[in-house]
Amino acid sequence: MWAISGWVAWIIAAAIFIWLVWDFFRVNLKYNEDVLLSSREGVDELFPTEPGE
Repeated sequence: MWAISGWVAWIIAAAIFIWLVWDFFRVNLKYNEDVLLSSREGVDELFPTEPGE
């Protein structure tokens, strides 16, 4: 029973790792580095600082 639980845990850990790597590349392609490093990521769209945005 413990051997099966160990394998299941490793499979879950590998799936999470693969998902993290996939998500890293997906987000990296979708967003510019300036947006990712900004402390106002979600606020920029809600409250624009310049008129007409």
